[in-house]
Amino acid sequence: MSTEAAQPISAAPAGQSDICLPAGAGEPAVERRAAPLRRALLRGQGLAGLILVGAVALAGLAAPLLASYDPLEQIRDANLLGPSAAHPLGTDDVNRDLFSRVLFGIRASLGIAFIAVPIGAVVGSLVGLLASLHPAADVIAQRTFDVLLAFPALILGIALAAVIGPGRTAVIVVIIASEVPIFGRLIRTSILKVREQPYVEAATVIGAGRWWTLRTHILPNAVESVSVQVALSLSMAVFIESAMSFIGIGVRPPDPSLGSIISESIPNLDINPFFAIGPLSVVAALVLGFLLIAQALGHARRS
Repeated sequence: MSTEAAQPISAAPAGQSDICLPAGAGEPAVERRAAPLRRALLRGQGLAGLILVGAVALAGLAAPLLASYDPLEQIRDANLLGPSAAHPLGTDDVNRDLFSRVLFGIRASLGIAFIAVPIGAVVGSLVGLLASLHPAADVIAQRTFDVLLAFPALILGIALAAVIGPGRTAVIVVIIASEVPIFGRLIRTSILKVREQPYVEAATVIGAGRWWTLRTHILPNAVESVSVQVALSLSMAVFIESAMSFIGIGVRPPDPSLGSIISESIPNLDINPFFAIGPLSVVAALVLGFLLIAQALGHARRS
């Protein structure tokens, strides 16, 4: 039996009698579970992760203000220059300012991640929800998840780029396809676990509807695990975008992307090492920041 004290709920769904449910059900339960997660982000690993991600994101948002040059501008007599006051990261092999390109590359990478991951989370959660409601839908969903998870993200990206062509759309679709089975199984597992709890069974026995029980009891219990997975997925999305752009099937040149800048730097590392150090540092900061946030949320969830 749940350790929470039971209290009567006066506002039961239409057509149902008053029922006795755990204290804090519904929105209060969501708020109570979310409070430790918020606190985890304001100290230790969570705060460090927020600072890293926030600093990089602010630099990307302020790119038009911080960049001294257009990221596509070819500057006269500025071939592979080293770092200087005019060019903090130097210039590339076609005379473009690397600092400006990295700033706008941040916008490209984070823009893709913040579009693809929420879509993958919503689609995956809906599929996981439907799978938990009917055995036939569950079998179909699980086998589809198995197929998607059988392909590494880069292999899936290469196959998709061959069909629809390289570019931002291919990167977004690959990230969504990678995240759907993860969130689908996460939500399905949460639902199967919580709906066997005694207080959920009691609510069902005395007349609570399936959707009301799902909304009031089951989905709030998935908030913590989903928040951790979102942070992990954002970290992976930055890596996938950078990797796909690095091998030439992501954001297409001359548009700036962190992965494509790193790729372009390889033949010129001996002349200007900051050609690679700049974008590599940003990718590392983003991936590390999201991982620190995920770890902090995970610790708060288990405590």
